[in-house]
Amino acid sequence: MTIKNLDNRALSCVKTLVFLLALLPLTKLAVAAYWDNLGANPIEKITHNTGYWALTFLLITLAVTPLRRMSGWLWLIRLRRMLGLFAFFYATLHLSTYLVLDQFFDWDAMGKDIVKRPYISIGFSAFIMLIPLAISSSDAAIRRLGGKRWRALHRLIYPCAVAGVGHFWWLVKKDLTRPVIFLVLLGLLLGIRLAYRYLNNRKQKETLYAN
Repeated sequence: MTIKNLDNRALSCVKTLVFLLALLPLTKLAVAAYWDNLGANPIEKITHNTGYWALTFLLITLAVTPLRRMSGWLWLIRLRRMLGLFAFFYATLHLSTYLVLDQFFDWDAMGKDIVKRPYISIGFSAFIMLIPLAISSSDAAIRRLGGKRWRALHRLIYPCAVAGVGHFWWLVKKDLTRPVIFLVLLGLLLGIRLAYRYLNNRKQKETLYAN
């Protein structure tokens, strides 16, 4: 076993650790709710917290491939599915908090809210794009779709991340520190991907011309 390629036992331990760490934000939120320590506006606290972690896990998922390429740690790719599902999990909690606790399924009020606050529409579009990614995350779905179609479908993560960052940016009214950090990280991750694509295309052309 090397750090670049873990054996099954070590990988299982890493997956368990990542799983427990990914549940930590929800655990802290549940403990705060139990002790009535969510502040003056608990619904807003839950909404913002779950949305923050949904976007965080989305960007962490996007970071897996660049980190694997730069580090050579092949096992990182085995964590990507779990991280992506946690992004969907927290996004579901985020939307559910808005629908159930904030609006109480008042569709008329939600319609007016969407018109008044367009960032809700952007956030909802990001969630809609996450649904097929979550549904098609299993090995069985990959086999049914085929590798090429599965990869094409999962490119939805890019516009989804852009919409998520846009939703967060538009939501924040005063301190833009966190939205700016997310925007910079997203730009960096997308830039790295474009750079790798350019280098791969260039290498393929050089190989073609050499032959």
